[in-house]
Amino acid sequence: MPSPIDVLIVGAGLSGLVAARRLLAEGLTVRVLEARERVGGRMVSATTADGSVVDLGGQWGGASHHRFEALLKELGIGRFPSHYGGKGVFHWRGRRLEAPLAHHFADSLLFFEPQALDLPPAELTATSALQRAFAALVAQVDPRQPWRTPDAERLDRLTVAQWAAQHTNLPLAQLPLDWLCRLGGSGGFEPWEASILHLAWTQAVAPQAETPEAWLVRGGAGAVAQRLAAELAAQAGASLQLGRAVHTIAQDHQGVSVVERTGQTHRARAAIVAVPPPQRLAIQFDPPLPPAHRALLQRSPMGAMTKILASYARPFWRDRGLNGLGIGDRPALELTADSGPPEGQPALIASFLAGERALSLGALPAPQRRQLILDDLAAYWGPEAAEPLDLVEQDWNAEPFSGGAFTSFLTPGTWTSHARLAANPQGGPAPADHGRVLWAGTEVSPRWPGYFEGAIEAGERAASGIGATLTAKPPP
Repeated sequence: MPSPIDVLIVGAGLSGLVAARRLLAEGLTVRVLEARERVGGRMVSATTADGSVVDLGGQWGGASHHRFEALLKELGIGRFPSHYGGKGVFHWRGRRLEAPLAHHFADSLLFFEPQALDLPPAELTATSALQRAFAALVAQVDPRQPWRTPDAERLDRLTVAQWAAQHTNLPLAQLPLDWLCRLGGSGGFEPWEASILHLAWTQAVAPQAETPEAWLVRGGAGAVAQRLAAELAAQAGASLQLGRAVHTIAQDHQGVSVVERTGQTHRARAAIVAVPPPQRLAIQFDPPLPPAHRALLQRSPMGAMTKILASYARPFWRDRGLNGLGIGDRPALELTADSGPPEGQPALIASFLAGERALSLGALPAPQRRQLILDDLAAYWGPEAAEPLDLVEQDWNAEPFSGGAFTSFLTPGTWTSHARLAANPQGGPAPADHGRVLWAGTEVSPRWPGYFEGAIEAGERAASGIGATLTAKPPP
């Protein structure tokens, strides 16, 4: 058995690495176990065949993502603004419409200036009315304890699709809510898979109106995880071990025993588990997790998402006064975004297969799926878009230690039942601590869950709670 340490961290994604960094700064000894043969979790970059560095997972930082911004400064990593200059493309019912972006998301139709879109006025009016009704609901949500929202039980049993249908049956009017479900930062689910309370909560704690896709990391966001891992490896009292999937976490009055699937055992005074919620179900806890906590995990599936990255010799769309933001009802791609720096090299467009289509199109033969993707890129940006230098697909649902992206979501009825019963005293999406075991990972953050900012806050919060946990008794 390796020498005992103060804190063992399960998961070397951003949240786990940040927790380790904080604990080391406080003079504690730390060991990080990562099931993959790499660090970063859903924060990972790759180099394409043409030499471009692309982010296979998360990539954006937001206007109010102050923790993430500060971390980049500490690590000496640069950033650049997302390219939103010029017009975007809204594709609807077979029509390609170019339009400028609205100054404020609340006044937009999915970022676009509504009056600049050549769409039926009555449908635009209905769309605006539904958005106002949703905004009013978001304003009522208790972000720390959603179950205390007025009329919470009814709203938690009503799917997004059902709530929208009570207001209008116009597809255009329902599109913004459908899009937030599948492609908002807490997306990857269909409007019939989660409650309207859950969707409203996602916008209360991670509002699209605060521009969460305002900037990108120079050299790729994956460099952040690599830099943190290098820092960790260079410090005394720290170790990072890859390919170490955890099977069991047992507690007694002296601390925790963490057992890998290989049988290797580690001893620590406390543990932080920084993996997506469904991944906790793969770990055997002794004493077991409370029934409400296990029920919550069973009702917290990961979003379905495949990320697509197309690289080009130049950002030809910018030459035409276009900004690369494409949104619409195309068969494959409901969102595209310019992911390149101001200088235009590398020239990149990121796009996504989201929700059910991520699974259904993911089951197609690769050449057929590739053609659907290229057809949609061409529909948004013209024939040149169908001839990228490289086209990269990252299927996050095929990642065994992620199970999906961007984050998990709660099924209807869960917030007002299992999440309420499993909640920690401070409220929010994190369940109560389990004796000497604390929870991290972006999903448990009370602010910006599903984003890098949330991962950092969750890691810092877990690290700050370790002091009291070092003397905690095991659960009964």
